[in-house]
Amino acid sequence: MRLKNTMTGEIGKLGAADAATTLYWQRFSVPYEYPVAFTRHLFAPGNELLAQVVALREAGKRHKCLVYVDDGLAAAAPGLIPAITAYFDAHAGRMELLEAPMRAPGGEKIKRELTHIESVQDSIHRLGVDRHSFVIAVGGGAVLDAVGLAAATAHRGVRHIRVPSTVLSQNDSGVGVKNAVNLNGVKNFIGTFAPPWAVLNDFELLNTLPPRERLAGISEAIKVALIRDGDFFAWLEAAADRLLTFDPATEEYMIRRSAELHMHQIAHGGDPFELGSARPLDFGHWSAHRLEALTHNHVSHGEAVAIGVALDTRYSVLTGLLPEGEDVRVAALMEHLGLRLWHPALIRPGSAGEPAILTGLREFREHLGGELTVTLLDSIGEGVETHEMDPDLVIQSIDWLRAREGA
Repeated sequence: MRLKNTMTGEIGKLGAADAATTLYWQRFSVPYEYPVAFTRHLFAPGNELLAQVVALREAGKRHKCLVYVDDGLAAAAPGLIPAITAYFDAHAGRMELLEAPMRAPGGEKIKRELTHIESVQDSIHRLGVDRHSFVIAVGGGAVLDAVGLAAATAHRGVRHIRVPSTVLSQNDSGVGVKNAVNLNGVKNFIGTFAPPWAVLNDFELLNTLPPRERLAGISEAIKVALIRDGDFFAWLEAAADRLLTFDPATEEYMIRRSAELHMHQIAHGGDPFELGSARPLDFGHWSAHRLEALTHNHVSHGEAVAIGVALDTRYSVLTGLLPEGEDVRVAALMEHLGLRLWHPALIRPGSAGEPAILTGLREFREHLGGELTVTLLDSIGEGVETHEMDPDLVIQSIDWLRAREGA
């Protein structure tokens, strides 16, 4: 029996012809939309943004809210939790804070243990948070990931508002549709695709970051510029000194433009929930994820992405895709921003004697569903997909990074 797709025609066979078999294709589409806003002093009583977002689609109702704050952010900004409480007091007609804002472990710590997810789900159950209530996460990408996963799986989906507090989460992960935590050392093994209710970026929160972390977040802006917008990459080169000194206008433009490019890819790339094998926004990430694991996260995600992007850019040159010298241009920008492009873990031997970093390709292939698809560059601003990586050329690319470091 051949199956017929009424939209695209014949799609293949399913068993033998059987007159007693009836086959239906169930189809429906669900539109997704959510606001992504950029502001300052989100929790100042006079800033109406959060209160307005909570009231979207249900004006006049008082909404129950549960708030989690990244513990690193809370320590760096001791006035933040009192400010959140005061904000709810000022807007009590529209918002009810069910419990004092709770701290959540920041960084990869919250993604390593499933008990953190269970703790959020327990609170959702205990406090009567329903599908018309809100779970608000304030913090870095790991906290947004973990709290978002708990919200997406409680009641099969509780409304979730993200308040990203890092460069990395504001210019990349916070505006997306993924929530995930790790399992058995495998990054983002457990997760969902669940668009948030809203993403509210507060530029003031960036002032709580250590300079190293603040600069490392630029690596995701460089990544998306390399695969989608050569003019933006040229702007990053010209703006490097101002980015180094955290010039507010420059940093804000970098974040907004990076977020726009990430959002455009998700909305118009044809695969927002990653049903296929192509992952253009994961340019440089196959080695970055492995490097994070090999260093037990002593190399942060942003720092690992910088190394991975430099590695795959050099690989693109060695394969003849990218003109010679463009790899130097990319590496020079990241080095100028203080991003190191070398770590000894890149040459740490694995169980088979080859560099352990190469197992990142196997893990990436498994993550993609069995077919390896890696984004490389054929020009600055233009990514291209390949389905194989030559281990010898990968090692040559690593040697190139080592030579630039002088290691």
